[in-house]
Amino acid sequence: MANEVRIGIIGGSGLYQMEGLTSIDEVEIETPFGKPSDAYRIGTLEGQRVAFLARHNRNHTISPSELNFRANIYGLKKLGVEWILSASAVGSLKEELRPLDIVLPEQFYDRTKTRISTFFGDGIVVHVSFADPVCSRLGDVIEQGGRSVDIPIKRGGTYVCMEGPQFSTKAESQVYRSLGMALIGMTNLQEAKLAREAEICYSTIALVTDYDCWHPQHDAVTVSEVVQNLKKNSENAQKVIRAAVRRLPVERTCKCQQSLQHAILTDLKKVPQATRAKLELLLKKYV
Repeated sequence: MANEVRIGIIGGSGLYQMEGLTSIDEVEIETPFGKPSDAYRIGTLEGQRVAFLARHNRNHTISPSELNFRANIYGLKKLGVEWILSASAVGSLKEELRPLDIVLPEQFYDRTKTRISTFFGDGIVVHVSFADPVCSRLGDVIEQGGRSVDIPIKRGGTYVCMEGPQFSTKAESQVYRSLGMALIGMTNLQEAKLAREAEICYSTIALVTDYDCWHPQHDAVTVSEVVQNLKKNSENAQKVIRAAVRRLPVERTCKCQQSLQHAILTDLKKVPQATRAKLELLLKKYV
């Protein structure tokens, strides 16, 4: 079963299950990095076998700063996933990116403070290329999927990943705007980094819920407003994801699948045995 699952879907706030997913098995996965956020719901969607994970748990019990990003991505890798479509609620830092818009950001800016963003260390040094942090090939598929169901998708811009769980101050929000940032969220940067290290194609599907606090008419973001817009946006997000899944898998002509090829600086023979065992899933191509 695991070998058939090449597509992973990570659902963020408001997206705790995938409509249309059938023949579902719930799979608990143990990883060397601890427990993922929830059981993976493996089933058939648009004729494809997919694995769905509720990022914050289906009961939304895990705060952004508490997420075990490594376990979540490692679990998808263990299932055989090659493509991750990651839906995420975001605030807009640009007037033209309106609440209820769907955006595919192409860059990230890190403002997190406490998170582990790599599988490596403990005797092995790895520096993957991250200049282009999302997979443009997968972005093309998602954009085409949106077009096929008449849902416009805006593409480009930088996603600021903040620590949270508090929303921004007005000063922070204005600084991000002055730097030309487009979106702000709390989760996707670590996923993108770890997916790259796991040689998985990754793209964020950003669901705009609000204008953050910079906008004179939206100067105080509230959870109730965010949830209200998430519910409205969820239906369109589901349609886009299903349309993209319908087009997957495609040939992986991107560099994502070879991210580690020239990134490992440590002689693997010198890596401690315990570290090699822990990372065998990621390193086996190169041992």
